[in-house]
Amino acid sequence: MATDYDAPRDAEATAAEQTASLDALRAQAPVATVTVDDEANLLEDLELPGADLSHEVLAVDVVPQMADEFRCERCFLVVHRSRRAKPGVDVCVDCA
Repeated sequence: MATDYDAPRDAEATAAEQTASLDALRAQAPVATVTVDDEANLLEDLELPGADLSHEVLAVDVVPQMADEFRCERCFLVVHRSRRAKPGVDVCVDCA
């Protein structure tokens, strides 16, 4: 069926179609229910800011700087030498 998009539209008919389609979508939408048990399980993994983390252990493997890397003088990140902004200056492209 061809539609003339340049023709003036009937505002009342368009509003009635939108209302009918909105009602149909509302009727099809599933009703979400959350039980108290589900909420309790969700909150178990939540860590609040300022929580006591003194019992946690942080283990990080430190890798020494490689021969083809340098430490940027501005951001102090270790980056590959191809990221150097200028030859002879230890500043990365991001900080330059």
